[in-house]
Amino acid sequence: MDIVLIGGHGKVAMHLIPLLKAAGHRVDAVIRNPAHGSDVVAAGAEAVVADVETMDTAALTDLVRGHDLVIWSAGAGGGDPRRTYAVDRDAAIRSIDAASVAGVPRYLMVSYFGAGPDHGVPTGHSFYSYAQAKAAADAHLRDSALAWTILAPSGLTLEKATGHIEINSPSSPIAGGRVARADVAAVIAAVVERADMDGRTIEFNNGPSPIDEALDALAE
Repeated sequence: MDIVLIGGHGKVAMHLIPLLKAAGHRVDAVIRNPAHGSDVVAAGAEAVVADVETMDTAALTDLVRGHDLVIWSAGAGGGDPRRTYAVDRDAAIRSIDAASVAGVPRYLMVSYFGAGPDHGVPTGHSFYSYAQAKAAADAHLRDSALAWTILAPSGLTLEKATGHIEINSPSSPIAGGRVARADVAAVIAAVVERADMDGRTIEFNNGPSPIDEALDALAE
């Protein structure tokens, strides 16, 4: 599978690239800073230098054309609300439109646990712009004709991978907790292989179940 990974030098992405390569996929890692190229190449991807914040839909269409899957793992990193909206909402929405125009069949969005219009973050909170941006981008993806999956991990840590998660579901509701970035990468890699996860929003923490078993239970 040819995959374009937007946000290719992020902490999750740097765990993800070797997993995708080991599974036999080809990865174009989109990075903004040319100095990060050697890192993504060493991890197993091709480096593609592009600033998605400033690219219009036509340019993004050229960027994603010819791929089988778009993975959005980019983010402005918080702090500046203007840039948060520009990247996490506007650029993400343009990339969804670009995937549709380019004929890319699948799109995987990395969001966060609790994202949505009822996120409950107060207007004056520093997280508010991010919550609003992700709610808008996720909604746009759900309304698209793409085969989409939204992965919504809880609070990210730098702990070692456990290979185990718990997934929020109507039958087994859970609150947001913590999850290692390395495990988020492993969940992404697992979902890449599973068309039965299309059309799902998957909220998860680290937990007791092996990743594949947790996804199998969700698919039942």
